[in-house]
Order: sequence, then structure tokens, then C-alpha cells
Amino acid sequence: MNLAARWRVALVVAFVLTLELASRLAWIDPVSFIPPSRMVVGAWQLLRSGDYTDDILLTLSSAALAVVLAVVAGFAFGVALYKLPRVRRVLDPLLMSYYAVPIFVIYPILIVLMGLNRWPLIALGVLFAVVAMAVNTLNGLERVPRVMLRTARALRMSPLAEIRLITLPASLPFVFTGIKLSVVYAFIAIVAGEFVLSGSGFGYRIAFAYNNFDNPSMYGLMLLLLLFVGTLNMLLHMAEARLYRRMSRAAT
Repeated sequence: MNLAARWRVALVVAFVLTLELASRLAWIDPVSFIPPSRMVVGAWQLLRSGDYTDDILLTLSSAALAVVLAVVAGFAFGVALYKLPRVRRVLDPLLMSYYAVPIFVIYPILIVLMGLNRWPLIALGVLFAVVAMAVNTLNGLERVPRVMLRTARALRMSPLAEIRLITLPASLPFVFTGIKLSVVYAFIAIVAGEFVLSGSGFGYRIAFAYNNFDNPSMYGLMLLLLLFVGTLNMLLHMAEARLYRRMSRAAT
């Protein structure tokens, strides 16, 4: 573990201990906020009971499908924008203002098109994440050194070899950033949608516990969601770092 990682862990531990102390000493309203230790107990009890397993799996499966669709569609869209500069000039203003409009306003339209099921929420997750993936893919492709592309043409590389050996490795940092943003945005859209637009799932259960003043369940579910998304992003970061190390060794 490097120095930066140690500092991150230390900051997280200090923050959690501060919350624990503040809640135990009633610096924070104990009615509305419980100590982190009780959150852990609540999360463990939720997992042991099994009452929330179906809702948790429903949200995770919906988010996973939304992430996969957003990454694939966003990558293809970013490549298309890179290959078609005229289309990009037309869509640039729309892409810049995309996140200025609340995506949830189109949920009634999605219900009409897809029915009253999970697909409208999955579509929300895809729509919320796809542009972040596309924009980061486009940024990565634009930063591929032109001299490398000219070298590929001089060596008469095939399009597949050029993508595998030059384009993808050079744009990989931006592509991985797009994937990580897609994970976060898809979870935000789906869980937030479940708060107000669903009768099941992680978000629905959190809202239900909130309305019934069930703080251990509410904070336990929030902690489980935070741990899952944080762990997933950490695994993506580790995979990214490992891939960079392989690329650097291959280059030398």
C-alpha cells in the first residue's frame, strides 16, 4: 500500500470515528442519526434475516445490466462521434447540456414504451450513464498521438491491429474513467428512481424504512449500498492499475 492509499484509509477511519463520537455524545441529533457501529449491526442483521435479499439482488442486477448496456453503447457512440466529426459538431451543444435536464422527467414516457416493470428504471440508468461513457471515449480517442497513427499506417497495420496495439492502449485511461462514471451514474439513476418510482428494490426499501422511522434498517441498507459501489470502483481501479503496469512492462 503506497503513501496516498494509507492517507485515504486514515482519512476514512478518522471520519468514521468522528461520526461515532459525535453521535454517541449527541452532538448530532440521535433521533435522526445513529452511530456507524449501529449501522454495521443493522446491515449485518439485514443480511442475516434474508428479508431484503430479493430487493438487493433486484437492484444489483438492474444496475449491472444498465452499466453493461451503457458501457457498450457509450463506447460505440464515442467511436462514432470520433469517426464522424460533422455529426459531432451537430451534437456537441446537446452533449454539453445533457446533464442539465433531470433525466427522471422522461420516466412516464418510458413506462408507456416499456410497460410498468423494471425496464424503465434500467433505461434511466443507461440514459444517465451512456453520455459519460461516450464523452470519455471520445476524449481518449482524440488524445491518441497522431505520430502513432501515422506509424500504424506506414507499417500497414490492419484496422483491428491498430485498435488493439495503438488506439485502445493510448485511450485506455479515459475509457476506464468512463466505465467508473457509468457504474456510479447507473446506480444513482436506478436507486434514486426506486425511491419514488418503484415498489421494490434498494431505493424503495430505504425510502420505506425512512418513512417508518426505522433508522437501523435505513442506514444499514445505505451502508450496504455504499460498500458495494465502493468495492466495485476499487476493483476497477485495481484492474486499471494492473493493466497499466502490464502495458509499461510490455513497452520496455
